[in-house]
Amino acid sequence: MKILAIDYGDSRTGLAYCDASESIAAPLGTLFEKSPEKCFKRILESISEQGSELVVVGHPVNMDGSLGPRARLCEELAARIERESGVKAVLWDERVTTVQAAGILNETNVRGKKRKKVIDTVAATLILESYLDYRRKKGEA
Repeated sequence: MKILAIDYGDSRTGLAYCDASESIAAPLGTLFEKSPEKCFKRILESISEQGSELVVVGHPVNMDGSLGPRARLCEELAARIERESGVKAVLWDERVTTVQAAGILNETNVRGKKRKKVIDTVAATLILESYLDYRRKKGEA
């Protein structure tokens, strides 16, 4: 199944994808868009361009399991994607993906402006990798 993953942010939104084999999550890029409406339109374009059959939206649940404002925005995004694209959208716990992404970028010595350009894409890729692992363990892949 072709899957698109989203790490949704206020000014940067990371995207990652996998092809129908679901063998590997690959970075797709970062949307630099402060307007939620413009960002949503670009997400819809990515869904169409990739032929996505499923969208995984990172769900930033607080460490204590509660939901903050960003988690609610992600829930609204997932619902709107389903409503307006007809593609199923699932929420996926992303509690530590940004920390993991920062660690990966530290290991590869990516700093400054370069880091800002890619951290959300790396986080989206980690979200998708985690979701693909889950599907494999459940026997859905």
